[in-house]
Amino acid sequence: MADVIRVLIVDDDPLVRVGLSLVLSASDDIEVVGEASDGAQAIEATGRLKPDLVLMDIRMSGMDGLSAAEALQASESPTAVVVITTFDTDEHILRALRAGAVGFLLKDTPPLEIIESVRRVAAGESMLSPPVIARLIDHVVRTGTDAGPPSADDRASRARTALARLTDREREVADAIGEGRSNAEISATLYMSVTTVKAYVSRILAKLRCTNRVQVAILVYEAKG
Repeated sequence: MADVIRVLIVDDDPLVRVGLSLVLSASDDIEVVGEASDGAQAIEATGRLKPDLVLMDIRMSGMDGLSAAEALQASESPTAVVVITTFDTDEHILRALRAGAVGFLLKDTPPLEIIESVRRVAAGESMLSPPVIARLIDHVVRTGTDAGPPSADDRASRARTALARLTDREREVADAIGEGRSNAEISATLYMSVTTVKAYVSRILAKLRCTNRVQVAILVYEAKG
């Protein structure tokens, strides 16, 4: 993580932008480098200001946050996006993750939690609390894919086959990810450095062909049958 985390705030409500800016600026290791009021401005400002992280609303006039997140992730140098919104339905969360967001926060999240979330994402982690992960897993398991939900046995078999690619230690880390634990929590629980945990997480994502920690959590859940 850089000494100072550079953040771009994107929301069509100026009062929300001011509030978030005040919250984040209270931390010595976070700098708000700019603001934008819609997705198109967010893309332009990201290219110009090069923030480490974009904190972005979902629903805005003009280009919405999900479309902007997709565009930012498709660029040559993707920027981490955390969605912050008043909407917390399973479908909104899933759409945000599919758009490439690495975190999801509600606007009524306490200020200290918002600051900590920014730090975690800047450190390379996804920002989803265990309750949110549990809801996502349940939603994905219930709805399945566009081709129709596979049977529980099929899902469990595929998940076990995927997880069998992992070493015993990697599986321990994967199980901890499935519980929604942060890198620091995994470090303390499994008695390894945070740097080592990050290396394990990277290997797990590669071996399981997952793009984020939530997908790992889903595999761990489904493997239990």
